[in-house]
Amino acid sequence: MESQIKAIHQKLVKKEISCSDLVKEKLNLLKPNTHNTVNSLLEDYALALAIKVDEKIANGETIGLLEGIPFGIKDVYMLKGTYTTASSDLLKNYKSAYTATAIQKLLDVGAIPIVKENCDSFGHGSSSENTIFGAVKNAINPELVAGGSSGGSAVNVAKEFTVFSIGGDTGGSIRQPAGYNGIYGLKPTYGRISRYGLMAYASSTDCVGPIAKSIEDIRIVLNVMSGKDVKDQTTYVSEPITEETIASNGSVKSVGYFKNFIKSEAIDPKVKSDFISVVEKIKAKGIKVKALDFFKSDTLVSTYYTLAMAETASNLSRLDGTNYGNRIEGDNLKDSYSITRSKNFSEETKRRIVGGNQVLSQGFSDEIYLKGLALRDQISRNFEDDFNEVDVIISPVTPGTPPKIGDSLKDPLAMYLSDAYTVGFSLGQLPTLTVPQGTETGLQITAAKDNDELVLKFANFLKDTI
Repeated sequence: MESQIKAIHQKLVKKEISCSDLVKEKLNLLKPNTHNTVNSLLEDYALALAIKVDEKIANGETIGLLEGIPFGIKDVYMLKGTYTTASSDLLKNYKSAYTATAIQKLLDVGAIPIVKENCDSFGHGSSSENTIFGAVKNAINPELVAGGSSGGSAVNVAKEFTVFSIGGDTGGSIRQPAGYNGIYGLKPTYGRISRYGLMAYASSTDCVGPIAKSIEDIRIVLNVMSGKDVKDQTTYVSEPITEETIASNGSVKSVGYFKNFIKSEAIDPKVKSDFISVVEKIKAKGIKVKALDFFKSDTLVSTYYTLAMAETASNLSRLDGTNYGNRIEGDNLKDSYSITRSKNFSEETKRRIVGGNQVLSQGFSDEIYLKGLALRDQISRNFEDDFNEVDVIISPVTPGTPPKIGDSLKDPLAMYLSDAYTVGFSLGQLPTLTVPQGTETGLQITAAKDNDELVLKFANFLKDTI
């Protein structure tokens, strides 16, 4: 699919449609909430912005490429004056006091937010079922999960309820739902986009990223959101990625894949055979393909969840109903904290907090948490060695296909293992893009740090190859 952003922009400029009518059209698609993607609609906010765009066009003023383009926001991002619930009971009445940097950058160029999108509560899940607003339904088959935690964002894009959406990816939460719904989803290099105003899950792997129906739309939105932010010291200056650069495919001379991913007993036979077919097609194009050794999937999952649970226990310790959130009074202060958190956090969130406090506790931190940090360092070094041998790495997005709604809630361990092919790249802080080709849940393309450009470039190549 070609760029929806550019197509809509041309229609606005030529006055074939008005921005107000465009926004109303998208809002009307969202209002029935057929797939449980909507936490709150930003109707008045969006229409007020749309009127301003129409006035500029009527006055003969030039509008920017993203000006007037309706988009969605995963409900873990601050947007001043709007509800930001994280799909949780604790924050269901919380209104943002400020706006996240990434969202502000989009507002600055005139993009129009129209919806706060359903997701796993605080990003805790891989199916978008762990939410007070009801499970998000898959865009392709509503009986299946949408993937998580950015399920609402992915489904809205897939159904064209939004032109693009902003998700959040900690261990695969953009890439996996993008794969489940047949669209593009990018986890950029860690630090390329500011995390300021994103509710923290695991701060060392949290990434802001775009979800869209074309590579070009991913590129456009990525460029706007990228860059140094004084409010987030992990950010860095990044060069814009040009359309001409990603259209040239000659830079990729070698492609790697991990043998243990394909030999895993957990992989669906059809996913495996489809992936092998992709490898053969790439070879037929004269590109060198190399099988790589990597950590076992269960090691990756264990390392990721050890560190992620530790960080979420720390990050969510601030949510006790005192400064914000729905406070439940007990007989004393300690009881108030306990009751507030017990009643307002979901079972999955409580499971992760308890697990995180366990690995950080005296007697366990040396044995578990520090070992996890050491393994993470090994994983990063392994990636550095791999990218000395190959330009990009391809992999399935998930070992299996989307489960039915309800199945994941019965088996949390199975849900964690569905992240087996995504969490390693998160631990390495690498740019990784899901593309809707190759297998039923797509493919991942990964490159070395700050080489997001090469990921998009190879995605263009694959689009025309498989």
